[in-house]
Amino acid sequence: MDEKVYELIIIGGGPAGVTASVYAARKQMDFILITKDIGGQAAWSGDIENYTGYQFVTGPELALKFEEHVRKYNFPIKENEEVVTILKEDGVLRVKTDRGEYISKTLIIASGKRSRELNIPGEKELKNRGVAYCATCDGPLFSGKTVAVVGGGNSALDAALQLVKIAVKVHLINNTPSLGGDKVMQEKLKKAGNVIIYNNSKVENILGEKMVSGIIISRVEERIEIPVQGVFVEIGLIPNSDFAGIIKKNGSNEILVNNSCETNISGIFAAGDVTDVPEKQIIIAAGDGAKATLSAFKFLSRN
Repeated sequence: MDEKVYELIIIGGGPAGVTASVYAARKQMDFILITKDIGGQAAWSGDIENYTGYQFVTGPELALKFEEHVRKYNFPIKENEEVVTILKEDGVLRVKTDRGEYISKTLIIASGKRSRELNIPGEKELKNRGVAYCATCDGPLFSGKTVAVVGGGNSALDAALQLVKIAVKVHLINNTPSLGGDKVMQEKLKKAGNVIIYNNSKVENILGEKMVSGIIISRVEERIEIPVQGVFVEIGLIPNSDFAGIIKKNGSNEILVNNSCETNISGIFAAGDVTDVPEKQIIIAAGDGAKATLSAFKFLSRN
């Protein structure tokens, strides 16, 4: 156990956590960053055209810029550590991870979200054997193959747009009457010559023994088997907030915050996609990370 009492602990190395760290370093706060990786969901994105200062940048490129920026400052980064629980005892905050325990006066939770699973037959059995949750990470493995993307929102459209350049054919399975997401992305996808869109459709089963060989979908009153070698699940995200049992959350398990990123526990702040902030965007998460550190700094100056 690290007996030192830090001024601040930041949980999460995505856009919110990285920005919070940069602001904390510039304020010369005594803090540490605990994270499983640096970049977070930003590293999973494909083409990014709405992050100020970049007319165009890929997710991995932006994540690399985040990492280069944060490593310019000399502060401890506890990488590949996962937070298990947080407690408040005797006026201090205790953060327990799978590797140790840390104590702090303030805390910023910027742990982001993770991919939601389909929970259908074949998914768990064929995970990493054709079933994937990140087109940026795993898309190149399916060069020249036929794949399916499950979902109809921005994340699914982004994945499909990446895969049309790699795969021979992309089947987009959407369970609503029409696609959601940005109209610009929809138009790009519809212009691609190797995409088949199935609206009002649901994946019932993922087929395969050693590797994915196909999917079964249901639409209207019929069931269709589609041969594919890969399935990319893009049906939304779940907040990484299970460890924060002492914090108030909404029905979606997102941490409730006010305009100053304050939670219901004094000294604990939250930022980014793990919170109930309406729009989940890289630039919004980064802005929230800055606000959270400024709020923590003010809290320390007043207490």
